[in-house]
Amino acid sequence: MSSVELLPDVLSGIVDLVPVLLIVTPILMAAAPVALGLRFDRTGWTVAAITAVGLVAGALALAAEVYTRGAVIHNLGGYPRTYGIELVADEFSTAIVVLVATISAGVLAYTRRGGPRGNTFYSAYLLLTGGLLGISLTGDVFNLFVFLEISSLATYALIASGDGPESAVAALKYLILGTIGASIYLTGVAFLFMATGTLNMAELALAIPEAEAQVLVRAAFAFIFVGFALKVAQWPLHTWQPSAYQHAPDGVTPLVAALVSTASAYALGRVMYTVFGPDFLTSTPYLTEIVVTVGTVSILAGSTLAVIQRDVKRMLAFSSVSQFGLIVAAYGLVNETAFVGATIHLVGHGLMKAGLFAAVGLVSVSYGARTVDEYAGLANNRPVAAGGTAALLIALVGVPPAVGFVGKWYIGLGAVRAEQWPVAAVIFLSTMLTLAYTARLIEKMYFTPASPLEAAHPSEPVAADGGDGDGSSPLDRGVPGAVSVGMVALVVVAAVGAIALGFAGGAFFELLDPFVSEVFN
Repeated sequence: MSSVELLPDVLSGIVDLVPVLLIVTPILMAAAPVALGLRFDRTGWTVAAITAVGLVAGALALAAEVYTRGAVIHNLGGYPRTYGIELVADEFSTAIVVLVATISAGVLAYTRRGGPRGNTFYSAYLLLTGGLLGISLTGDVFNLFVFLEISSLATYALIASGDGPESAVAALKYLILGTIGASIYLTGVAFLFMATGTLNMAELALAIPEAEAQVLVRAAFAFIFVGFALKVAQWPLHTWQPSAYQHAPDGVTPLVAALVSTASAYALGRVMYTVFGPDFLTSTPYLTEIVVTVGTVSILAGSTLAVIQRDVKRMLAFSSVSQFGLIVAAYGLVNETAFVGATIHLVGHGLMKAGLFAAVGLVSVSYGARTVDEYAGLANNRPVAAGGTAALLIALVGVPPAVGFVGKWYIGLGAVRAEQWPVAAVIFLSTMLTLAYTARLIEKMYFTPASPLEAAHPSEPVAADGGDGDGSSPLDRGVPGAVSVGMVALVVVAAVGAIALGFAGGAFFELLDPFVSEVFN
């Protein structure tokens, strides 16, 4: 056999290892910033940047393989999936892998100057990225728990690294509730194992319909759903999220808001459709009704609470409660259109919230504004930041052709096809509420002059950034020079991406078609 003929086999072998490398590399590299920090200062960003570039390249190579040739499945150590650990990159998980790799790399452009910049931060950053990629690629429900815990531990540390006691309290609150959610999920996994004797997702999909103890299987679903409802911040289990988003360092919030709950929402969809399957969902009495009700109540509660917030980060946090409610409701509709809409909304929401929270941090650092009133006159003083924020807010409302519209459109269409008219009405009502709080911010930025009463008031320096607190540090709030090109570029790229993805609705359908056809047919 010639070398040319061997080349496809060699490339296939390399691609087969990519899922492993995407998880192992950031987790191993997480030790490097701390180790190097014993001798060198500020090496964390370089280590994280090199790793992030490699992860983006690996994720794109994996996406090219999956979307052209089909799923990539790797059994670690060559053990059968019944006993070993299986990693699965299919059309659904690969979309989340690309999102995690690109957003986490983009956040580095912000933290280079906007901070946090300590070596310990980058260790936690790499650990979080590895955990999120593990959630996306694992093929068994127990390792899903392991990766959820890895990402949660890193998130607790990142939130607690804020510059005030509120950050520690928010992290403790998330720690307690997150641990309860993980424990509930693990109880559900134990019930599944007792009922079927396996933890592999593909094996579970075959074993669940044949299981004799269907009551135990239903109890397992109930525990798993409640555990994920807490992780995804569904009302009334959402209470950790607003505090965590508000009090996390500005460089941390885009990462946490864009990816942590997104990965959990993906995992919920994976377990519902790959493990339990549409037949189980539709044949179990009241199951889909409960899932849809949880989602729609969260949509309304999150949107309503967002309207009454004054702090911009807290407003966007309640907005996330609403947006993830939309995704959970879409899962409960159990049809192809709503499922693809949920996937589009997962990706789009991650991109929009990464850009919006980066913009909030940028405005806070350069303009000293944190509340809606303090955004008055921002368009005159920071036109690029205001323009990027406005574009992302409009996309969040769901104005065509932004990605926010495409996701909502397909979920709404799925609701109509399922004859779930209340869901369609809730989506419309939520859109009006989203317009209410986003329009208030846009009006402040573009049409309200900055009066002395509403002008931004620079706050205390950000200790976690390394500022010395004497007002001369470029990282003190309200200092225009504290903003780098990378920070602005992250906001602009996110805004452009949110608009551009709005034209990709048909492409999403084509890319997800093999997975959707396998699940629903």
